Amino acid sequence: MPRAGLTPERVLVEAEHLTDEVGVDALTLSALADRLGVRQPSLYKHIDGLAAVKRDIAVRAKAELADVLARAAVGRSRGDAVRSIAAAYRSWAHQHPGRYQATLHAPDPTDPDDGAASAAAVTVVLDVLAGYHLHGPDAVHAARGLRSALHGFVSLEAAGGFGLSHSLDDSYHRLVEDCVAALSSDPAVRKDHPDARHSLRPLRRGQHRLPGDR
Repeated sequence: MPRAGLTPERVLVEAEHLTDEVGVDALTLSALADRLGVRQPSLYKHIDGLAAVKRDIAVRAKAELADVLARAAVGRSRGDAVRSIAAAYRSWAHQHPGRYQATLHAPDPTDPDDGAASAAAVTVVLDVLAGYHLHGPDAVHAARGLRSALHGFVSLEAAGGFGLSHSLDDSYHRLVEDCVAALSSDPAVRKDHPDARHSLRPLRRGQHRLPGDR
């Protein structure tokens, strides 16, 4: 009989907590069983194996991150939306370092739940980019660039890759402002709005906001 109080949901929640503590690559069923106070074979009454647990962690992490980004973007557009989702992205990655790692892989094309969770996060970003009149391939390229910038900083920060004494918050702020400036000066944006060039000028040194940026 399954251990009293032990359910698939509890096993998965504890696996998520353990993943944040040790990292997704270091997650083992042995460690999970120890955390739950059961023998490892008892876990198989509730799960289908380590691969299935990691898959469920990834799907739920992607869905949670998508929800966090969506709430951050509500009521905002263009630069304000980019700044807000960037702050939410970094904060969530700080709070859930192991689960953040689990969000990085592209979805399994044979797994509809994984696909839906991944698409939800992408949709939030694409909706924000639509405020810059970026669509189709232009939006995809911009989304990849934005994600690469934010992920690169967050990952280096988590790995202790920044050894100088200057504020990491200030560095991240400047990175995000550079992203906002780059989006506003994207050739695709200029092409669609040749009459808006004044509002799309790149940031000047020391300037923290684009003229006309919302």
